[in-house]
Amino acid sequence: MSVTTLSSPVLARRQPNWLVRLFDYKPFLVAMCLAPAIGLLAVFLTYPLGLGIWLAFTDTTIGRKGEFIGLENFQYLLTDSLWWNAVFYSVVYTGIATFGKFALGFWLALLLNNHFPFKSLLRAIILLPWIVPTVLSALAFWWIYDPQFSIISYLLVDVLHWRTSNVDFLGSPWPARFSLIAANVWRGIPFVAISLLAGLQTISPSLYEAAMLDGASAWQRFRYITFPMMMPILAIVMTFSIIFTFTDFQLVYAITRGGPGNSTHLLATLAFQRGIAGGELGEGAAIAVSMIPFLVFATLFSYFGLARRKWQQGEAND
Repeated sequence: MSVTTLSSPVLARRQPNWLVRLFDYKPFLVAMCLAPAIGLLAVFLTYPLGLGIWLAFTDTTIGRKGEFIGLENFQYLLTDSLWWNAVFYSVVYTGIATFGKFALGFWLALLLNNHFPFKSLLRAIILLPWIVPTVLSALAFWWIYDPQFSIISYLLVDVLHWRTSNVDFLGSPWPARFSLIAANVWRGIPFVAISLLAGLQTISPSLYEAAMLDGASAWQRFRYITFPMMMPILAIVMTFSIIFTFTDFQLVYAITRGGPGNSTHLLATLAFQRGIAGGELGEGAAIAVSMIPFLVFATLFSYFGLARRKWQQGEAND
């Protein structure tokens, strides 16, 4: 019995099956790799966001399915003094805290970019405020700001004798507001510092060496080399920092719960108070949805700022 065998030219001409061709198709392979992430985002982000937007246009309360009422919730918010107060403090909170985190974080990143003993250990220690759970950080600051047992009051009254009575950090609106901003800055500095440090590591040392040979001072090297080269990472980190700060909830709610007199409510904490604690799910969802325009503006501002910087660099290279 003779066995027919396929010669090598025949094998070479054989076409791969449809499954192999499908996985060789680059768009399909990309879609397959992104499918798990897209699925998770759809379940844990897209659906809750869509449900929240829908509830914002209804009069739903806890235990009662509401009806569609259009823009009534948003019209009510425009006449609500507490909502305007939350908008005001959210903007102030985000602006001051973001500026403080970037000023101190950039300075810290420049220091950590130098060579000194135990540099790796110090970098790891600096991450601790960011790694510690937010609630634990809030409880620590709640103790620091306590009117009777505050460590700051103890230093000012009993050690330095600069005051005769303890400081009530959380008893008045503006001291409470600035106390929360200080806590947020302390917690956010490590994220900014480590992110910017990663960007500083990508700048070639030869640029600084050439500038030093040309007689450039430390300020000139920072202005004409460090800062321009850091613009892309600065835009990205600033975008994330603004989003994280504007939507902060745990730190504020654990320390003040929006008090005193609802003066420290952010939009996120006010939405929780109205929607969950107060039972008005539709109104609380409307307050949460009102944050979206601010976040979109911050994202577009950073994106177009980065795009403009790239365009200017492209023109300079041409």
